[in-house]
Amino acid sequence: MDFGNFYQLTAKSPLSHWLETLPGKIAAVQRESLHGHFKNWDRSVEHLPDIVPETLDLLHGVRADSTQLTAHQRDGIEKLLRNLMPWRKGPFSLYGVNIDTEWRSDWKWERVLPHISSLAGRTVLDVGSGSGYHMWRMLGAGAKLVVGIDPMQLFLCQFEAVRKLLGNDQRAHLLPLGIEQLPELKAFNTVFSMGVIYHRRSPLDHLFQLKNQLVSGGELVLETLVVEGDDQQVLVPGERYAQMRNVYFIPSTGALKNWLEKCGFVNVKIADYSVTSIQEQRRTDWMTSESLAEFLDPNDPGKTVEGYPAPLRAVLVATKS
Repeated sequence: MDFGNFYQLTAKSPLSHWLETLPGKIAAVQRESLHGHFKNWDRSVEHLPDIVPETLDLLHGVRADSTQLTAHQRDGIEKLLRNLMPWRKGPFSLYGVNIDTEWRSDWKWERVLPHISSLAGRTVLDVGSGSGYHMWRMLGAGAKLVVGIDPMQLFLCQFEAVRKLLGNDQRAHLLPLGIEQLPELKAFNTVFSMGVIYHRRSPLDHLFQLKNQLVSGGELVLETLVVEGDDQQVLVPGERYAQMRNVYFIPSTGALKNWLEKCGFVNVKIADYSVTSIQEQRRTDWMTSESLAEFLDPNDPGKTVEGYPAPLRAVLVATKS
């Protein structure tokens, strides 16, 4: 993967000081930490055709199409995209290929969007972006530049595949890094962290890391698992929660609001609260392993297979003072 375009773009932006360390960190990933399947994934991206879509819709979904493609070419695109399975965040509709991802991420976006400040003209950071689905929706909502970070190399290849099929759009870039690898940039107008904080051993450190990426007055959009309870309630699961190993702390919305205020955020609002359904997270033809239905108690869908409360998710919005 070539990040030269991003470096050139960064050099002319408030992110320019990031170039002191970023190329070295990216080079280290490329040199030392490549996944065993990365070359095959990268080859699939390389073999995708360079297309400028005739129709492109990032406002209502992530959709692109062209009347110039033959049925054979569309079949070839689908085969290459299937080489990048499993697809978890989406869905995508690309030249007649409908990627039915594990998560209906469009539902989450519809819950989030009414509660946040306008993204028009903003520079945005998306932490834990996965395949980058929400990054494209952020552009559709008017963002000027979206930077995503996620250390999973399959997600990087999925993102680059979609970008290529969207006409090589340079307004969005995904970097194979974690939040702990970012310096204090203090350059983003909006920072999203969706589905991340419960995977962090130190959630308050994560909140400070997010805060350090925002300009003064910038907005944090935090989406996460929560539990019911008062503002002191926090679930600390055992080895697994809903079959996930790396889940450390699941707070109530009140406790999470307290955490944000303790870290110096102001105007903290609980914007949304919803049960995760087996229609929103499920096994599909593009993600064929177990999903939420298998992670819930078959005799009591209000509990996980481990006996914990079934997944609830909340969206909180806060401002950096």
